[in-house]
Amino acid sequence: MARREEVEKEFKERLVSINRVAKTVKGGRNIRFSALVVVGDGKGRVGAGMGKAVEIPEAIRKAVESAKKQLINVPIVDTSIPHQATGYFGTSKVVLIPAEEGSGVIAGGAARAVLEMAGIRDIRTKSFGSPNPINTVKATLEGLKQLRSAEEVAAMRGKTVEEILG
Repeated sequence: MARREEVEKEFKERLVSINRVAKTVKGGRNIRFSALVVVGDGKGRVGAGMGKAVEIPEAIRKAVESAKKQLINVPIVDTSIPHQATGYFGTSKVVLIPAEEGSGVIAGGAARAVLEMAGIRDIRTKSFGSPNPINTVKATLEGLKQLRSAEEVAAMRGKTVEEILG
């Protein structure tokens, strides 16, 4: 049991949004809550998940569980990202631009949560299209998935890092 508790404390969680949703049925309306949560360890692992339940805490718990199943690894160079990337999801588009040290996280609400949970401290972003937090979070994650470190690129091409960087 102690091992399980260590795994739980490994990740930080950030609640991005809670939405009250209703389904009309024969007897009236069924009201539930939908939660969007981002989890990350601050060292390059981040994931987002959704949960829906009658009560808010249960929806958040389900969302955290879902997010932990969908973790991705993000290459971090110093305190920023290795290169520019663009993520698309639905009608949301998020452009991720590396920034010099000390710039901070310049991003809107939903994208900021993902980047801070990933452990990126210096980055500039611009979000286009839909301001929907679900699509913005997913677009940000798509952009982060595209990132490759110089070591990964060198290994794929069968070259050294020095040859890749010039």
